[in-house]
Amino acid sequence: MSSPIQIPGAARIVAASVSPTATNIHDRFASVHRQDSLNVRQPRVLHPVENEGLRLLILENISMEAVNAFKAQGLHVDHHTKAMSEDELLKKIGSYHGIGIRSKTKITEKVIKAATKLLVIGCFCIGTNQVDLTAAASAGIPVFNSPFSNSRSVAELVMSELVVLSRQLFERSFELRQGLWNKQSKGCWEVRGKTLGIVGYGHIGSQLSVLAEAFGMRVIFYDVVNLMPLGSARQLESLDALLSDADFVTLHVPELPETINMISRDQLALMKKGAYFINNARGKVVDIPALIDSLKSGHLAGAALDVFPSEPGSNGSSFDDQVNSWASTLRSLPNVILTPHIGGSTEEAQRMIGQEVSQALLRYVGLGSTIGAVNFPEVDLRAITAEEGDHVRVCYVHKNQPGVLKLVNETFAPYNVEKQYSDSKGEVAYLMADIANVSPMDVTRLQESIRRTDANILTRFLA
Repeated sequence: MSSPIQIPGAARIVAASVSPTATNIHDRFASVHRQDSLNVRQPRVLHPVENEGLRLLILENISMEAVNAFKAQGLHVDHHTKAMSEDELLKKIGSYHGIGIRSKTKITEKVIKAATKLLVIGCFCIGTNQVDLTAAASAGIPVFNSPFSNSRSVAELVMSELVVLSRQLFERSFELRQGLWNKQSKGCWEVRGKTLGIVGYGHIGSQLSVLAEAFGMRVIFYDVVNLMPLGSARQLESLDALLSDADFVTLHVPELPETINMISRDQLALMKKGAYFINNARGKVVDIPALIDSLKSGHLAGAALDVFPSEPGSNGSSFDDQVNSWASTLRSLPNVILTPHIGGSTEEAQRMIGQEVSQALLRYVGLGSTIGAVNFPEVDLRAITAEEGDHVRVCYVHKNQPGVLKLVNETFAPYNVEKQYSDSKGEVAYLMADIANVSPMDVTRLQESIRRTDANILTRFLA
């Protein structure tokens, strides 16, 4: 199949071949620059038949790369630097067709029900647990994220924390700022030759594995899936085995019901005396009071935390006991590195995230493509070319139940369906079809017929 893709900074759209064996969204569209040099027919830029101006609500200081990409396509963008509460969203969301967020804004089922015009949600980050994915899919709203773009930034942060912890740099820096000269080597170690235990060997964990081996570390990892190790890393059969063997333990797992408090008192007790603990994954996967006790007792030599169960909604806010009941105790520990969820906060990562998610949203809004959606069937069609001026694209989100395609294809029967593709995920299915030789009256008739079907969730026509 092929998919039209808007190239940032380019004046036109090119058709890029999409490999069915591609492993991620970068691979799927990696050939776009090669295709640009070929003599291909120009795709036509599609617009909603209803021709209502599309409005996007962009929150949490998302990269201007994304904002500029949306504006370049003629979309109206309201850009805010802070997150919004549920009450704030309920007041505003009804007038927007798309929303872009990071990790602080919560898109709940209540918000989704109030978002009567919403077509798409963009999470400009790795995680999507801040969105009710099931409610979004049931409303016909795909959710896109950027699962790979900040992997390197997080991996580098972990490596820096390993060195800072093992050399007690945090303590020495604080002492010198207080005017105390305290040069010592006791309890300070090289990371070379030490064992790093990685819990979760995905994009971040595997990159971290390579970096750690370059530092001369022995790498072990645990994952619920059997995975091919990179380099000399070795997968262990159990989390307990990893905890008891590692000098440093670092978490890289999603927040799921089964991962909440996966590291608590029993798990911390299995770790070596004098080991170090790092969490840059999700705040709720660690029992923080249990970690505090392990640090205060001297069982663990130190820790680094970049994520917390509850986090302030904006810069300048207080991180105190009103946010988390143990915050002041945690802040008082000298051997703990605390950072405000900055794992992916680099210029490079935010630029890449802005580009990737904005292009995914534009492909869906303008072309109907759901490639890369986390809660939706992944469906795409090759471009309608400029020569095909009387073609219309049908984007039909419907309940995944028997007989739907029969009814739709009966509606299409009088027309020439040039291409069609359908897929399902859970209780939601998605069909795309390009129909030739249709008049404006035909479009109106088709819209009415399809939207009247009992299974209809959301129907859009692009022309």
